[in-house]
Amino acid sequence: MTFALPDTLRAAAARCLVALTLLALGPAPALADAYEDFVFAVSNDRVPLVKELLAKGVDPNTVGPNGEPALVIAARFGFAGTVDALLAAKANVNAKSTVGDTAIMAAALNGYLDLVKTLRARGASIDGTGWTPLIYAATGGQDAVVTYLLAEGANVNALSPNGTSALMMAVREGKVSTATLLIARGADVNVRNQNGATALSWAVKGKEQDLAAQLKRAGARD
Repeated sequence: MTFALPDTLRAAAARCLVALTLLALGPAPALADAYEDFVFAVSNDRVPLVKELLAKGVDPNTVGPNGEPALVIAARFGFAGTVDALLAAKANVNAKSTVGDTAIMAAALNGYLDLVKTLRARGASIDGTGWTPLIYAATGGQDAVVTYLLAEGANVNALSPNGTSALMMAVREGKVSTATLLIARGADVNVRNQNGATALSWAVKGKEQDLAAQLKRAGARD
């Protein structure tokens, strides 16, 4: 036996279904717009818009389409105002991108010393497994950042996942002053990575004769 709903109940049910459908579908475009606006604002240092969207509830740890958290994006470009706004909103200072980069690593690579200091003061890690801010700073030849990180206690002989050191990266990129600084601060000149490369082999390959001679004086062996 079947029962037919009265017309009034059928109408009410239909109204509820429409309301629920609108509720489910309505906010999606708004959320998508907020996400796009936030990524745009962070990527272009639009600090007032960043703050406005954060105040409306956008997550400060939002990850951009390239896999980078908002804080990493801002730090990579040296956007101090945006970094400050994100940190004030409790962004995770040690959040990592899909390739393992953190905000302090991005800032170190590009030589943004003041940002490196700001992030460090807020608890950014400078050592750990994998690539480190010091290795990134050495890769970019950022002597001021290297000096600061070493003063903060960064491990001068920290190794990347394939066993490459900060000194090796400085040599590979031809950053002579950075390599000299790291040697003076006790970097191991005989580290050999998983591919068999050393600082000396890269210096020779790069035809950095003066640097190769300096490495040999510091005890580097073929």
